[in-house]
Amino acid sequence: MALLRAHEIKIRDPFVLPIAAEQTYYLYGTTDKNPWGGHPGGGFDTYRSRDLVHWEGPFPAFRPPAGFWGTTCFWAPEVHAWRGRYYMFATFASDKAPLGTQVLVADHPLGPFLPHSAGPVTPAGDACLDGTLWVARDGTPWMIFSRDWPQIAVGRYSALPLREDLSAAAGPAIELFSVNAAAWVRPPPWQKERDEKGQPPCYVADGAWPFRLPNGGLGLLFSSWNETNYATGLARSASGDLAGPWTCDPTAFFPDNGGHAMIFAGFDGQIYLTLHQPNDPPPEHPCFFAFNLGRPILKPS
Repeated sequence: MALLRAHEIKIRDPFVLPIAAEQTYYLYGTTDKNPWGGHPGGGFDTYRSRDLVHWEGPFPAFRPPAGFWGTTCFWAPEVHAWRGRYYMFATFASDKAPLGTQVLVADHPLGPFLPHSAGPVTPAGDACLDGTLWVARDGTPWMIFSRDWPQIAVGRYSALPLREDLSAAAGPAIELFSVNAAAWVRPPPWQKERDEKGQPPCYVADGAWPFRLPNGGLGLLFSSWNETNYATGLARSASGDLAGPWTCDPTAFFPDNGGHAMIFAGFDGQIYLTLHQPNDPPPEHPCFFAFNLGRPILKPS
């Protein structure tokens, strides 16, 4: 199998799972050729690498089993190690159900991943996407997710507690913040069409990624649109917990048409950030940067 460079991999919403025992990085993301507009969902692929430069793959991590409820919008898979197994949080939709994040499970990062939760874990009937795992200081697992258009005009971030086995919600969702609380966020390019129809302004909330700041605080990466294109910014919880209150940095730290970011620890001791760039398909691909946790500063890796 030929090795690929990152710019040769067509992927959106990249997510990297480092497995120290193998000294191997696994890369997941939105990999369907056309994941938009009701096109049938095919599944998710993964790639693996030892150096974040040369990638082997694709390998079929998930293919929908017969009767699977999701038929379209196969988006943003993340894989988290938990209690000795690997859990994929991924977004799906169908013509009978809105977007929702379901939990899948496998015994190895390559899969095959199979349904674990009974359908979406996110609130039934609500359009929810981009679920990610966060373990609170008391050990409770939570799913942070977005609520977004077209169901609501102003996207926002929410979170709900999960059962210990990640199979279902363990309580009601709490609200974190609306995406337009960030001063840099603007309506996306299709806002003009909404204006012409007399619809309210639309603000997109994508790709939450929680992490601990060096001072023990809680940070949240998130993506939306700025004045010119897709961008990524940072929100901070004053309490260090999901309850907030949350404040958003006034400017996007990555304003250059890239987003749905996450961070991970490399085997070399460096913290890395990955996101997809450009945002407009094609040829969106994963980009990797060294990341300063104290301040959201990037430099090419």
